[in-house]
Amino acid sequence: MTDLSTLTLDSERLRLLPISEAYTDVIFREFTPDVATYMYPRPAEQRADTEAFVQSAMQENREGSSLNMVITLRETSEFLGCVGLHRLADPRPEFGIWVKGSAHMHGYGREAIRTLKRWADEHLPYEYLIYPVDSRNLSSRKIPESLGAAIISQYDGTGGMGQELTLIKYRIER
Repeated sequence: MTDLSTLTLDSERLRLLPISEAYTDVIFREFTPDVATYMYPRPAEQRADTEAFVQSAMQENREGSSLNMVITLRETSEFLGCVGLHRLADPRPEFGIWVKGSAHMHGYGREAIRTLKRWADEHLPYEYLIYPVDSRNLSSRKIPESLGAAIISQYDGTGGMGQELTLIKYRIER
């Protein structure tokens, strides 16, 4: 795959930038238990855990195996969260996203996913995209539904904090 470590994507309000060490502190601070309630990943207990995540994500960007980005406001460069598209060589890459608590309910997640999907449509020969989400996370469920996605499976799991999850897997067409 192609080195994606310098890719920048703009939308009306957002700028998606490749994840970098410069965002380690804000990711550590903003990826809280509240934000992770409906997610597999658990918030880092120590900054070193976030450093390891950022280093791994940067390596995946260099390899082109995943695209890991930070979500920022175009006008102010304020950090809003992280978004990714994983398993890029697979015919069914998978989205991941989180938005910091103070930025919820502004449509930033939807805009970030739409922006990343537009890039995928232009650059990846995918069959379809996957968007997994806990059934109780109604705001996040609206994101794939706004793209006309269909539910392809539902299964139970356990999140990184030990919380019960009922995950819905959406299929997003080209």
